[in-house]
Amino acid sequence: MLARLLGIYRRLGKNALPAHLATGQWGEREAERFLNSRNYKTLGRRVAIGRHDEVDLITRSPDDVLVFVEVKTRGDERFGRPVAAVDRRKQRVLSRAARAYLKKLRPRPDYFRFDVVEVVGSPEGGLRDIRHIENAFSIMENKRIFW
Repeated sequence: MLARLLGIYRRLGKNALPAHLATGQWGEREAERFLNSRNYKTLGRRVAIGRHDEVDLITRSPDDVLVFVEVKTRGDERFGRPVAAVDRRKQRVLSRAARAYLKKLRPRPDYFRFDVVEVVGSPEGGLRDIRHIENAFSIMENKRIFW
């Protein structure tokens, strides 16, 4: 989805990214740098899965667990912590993307998890804080009720 927005923005003749997109991409780079410093291996950045789903980072942890990472960036915390933006709808989207990604892997990993990395700061003001929340949520299953 981000790629689609960037394409539209560039077709309109704009060279610089809007502030919120620039801040988000900066936060993803900072999160990746943070995880790499903790011996996580990056497998993919902004991985598009399907038409509407995207995972910010896919990494492998030092203990060899596949990790789907959602990065949330905020300029400050006046309006709440960034992790609050990973609501049930976002968890469902990430779960759907993870299932699609895992179906394509051979061999499939025994374990995987969802992490959230909070980045507080901005490209102009610099980095203020990074928090890594492991096992932020579990996979959401599709539940259907039949009568």
